[in-house]
Amino acid sequence: MSLDQKFIPIRTAIYDFVGNLFEKIAGFFGYPNNPGMPTIYDMPNEMYARSQFFDSLPKHQTYWPPIQRPENWFEMIFGPAPKVDAVPRYIYENKEEGFYNFYIENYKNIYFLPDWVSEFIQVRLNICLDISLLETIREVLFIGLMIYSQMVVLRIAISWLIYINPYTFPWCYLAAAVDWTEDVLQGIVPAILGVNITGSVFLGVLGVIADSLNHLVFTMPFLPSEAEETQLLINDEMKDVLVFHYLPILWYRHPIPNDIREFWYYQRPEILEYMQTAYKDLDIQLLPNIILQELHQKSQMMSQLNDFSQSLSVHDLSFQELFSSLHSTFSFHGF
Repeated sequence: MSLDQKFIPIRTAIYDFVGNLFEKIAGFFGYPNNPGMPTIYDMPNEMYARSQFFDSLPKHQTYWPPIQRPENWFEMIFGPAPKVDAVPRYIYENKEEGFYNFYIENYKNIYFLPDWVSEFIQVRLNICLDISLLETIREVLFIGLMIYSQMVVLRIAISWLIYINPYTFPWCYLAAAVDWTEDVLQGIVPAILGVNITGSVFLGVLGVIADSLNHLVFTMPFLPSEAEETQLLINDEMKDVLVFHYLPILWYRHPIPNDIREFWYYQRPEILEYMQTAYKDLDIQLLPNIILQELHQKSQMMSQLNDFSQSLSVHDLSFQELFSSLHSTFSFHGF
């Protein structure tokens, strides 16, 4: 008999002892009547279908630098300038849905501003239809992040060149602009094999933030929560889209900006006519303020004229009563 075979009874006894011990401990918690936690989570059908829908959506792909020919001498020498590759908005108008409808292709990696941020921008900052300022801010942030990432790359390259002192002119300005990130992240990002990877990690964070700006969608004058998921035939292919149409909810909760109402009244009367016809049951002010003031002044003048005419009629009536009383008095005395 080998040594392994001699230890088989001891091993079996240990297994049985541990198994009985666990069964007794589990008995305090209802075993075997209590099956415990399920090994597979039963996801509701609606949630499962929703997750499957999101998984089926395509990704908004962005590439930089773009594959294109240089358009000027600067791009020929230094390469193409960084540009935002945003999700396009396709604007359309018709008599059924209105004049400020648009749709975008639905992707799994697009981002929207929170509703309260979008409402603050539209109501407080009066940025409703013309979003060129927001797009300019996004473009500036994107270019700034790309330029700063190139500065980080240059700083990492200089750190590997021991014959360049990064704290001498002109490299000291580059070190002052980048080295603060190492001071902040030094205790968070560990070194690997004695190599400091803080710059590389920070460079990746900059890339993620810059790429997220490409997937940010502005939904003015609608709120992001007003999106309606549907499918449209685009280039002979059915695609999932998000449609923003009909009346923006902010134009019902808050007054429509006066410049938009003036634009409707003086330049696009067909929009004003549509709004007055489609939403006549809603208490929405559609005329510009100057027209409302003129109508208010006219109504005041008309009310004053009515009061004056009524006062004249009262005076005429009093004169007639006085004349009739005098006539009856004179006739009684025989005059």
